[in-house]
Amino acid sequence: MASKGLQDLKQQVEGAAQEAVTAAGAATQQVVDQTTETGQKAMDQVAKSTQETIDKTANQASEAFSGFGKKFGLLK
Repeated sequence: MASKGLQDLKQQVEGAAQEAVTAAGAATQQVVDQTTETGQKAMDQVAKSTQETIDKTANQASEAFSGFGKKFGLLK
């Protein structure tokens, strides 16, 4: 009888331990997912800012060359 009680207790402890591992794994996955999402948002913002800077620089260069061309009579 005592053996049966110990077996039941062992199974309960193992079940509780498995639940704890599962919960910890789920919490860890959630942290990883949030970190990945945050990192992706940051990279998207960097890419957007970089593209905006490239566009502004290209426009400024185009305007400058156009101005030089007009100044030297190469463009109308």
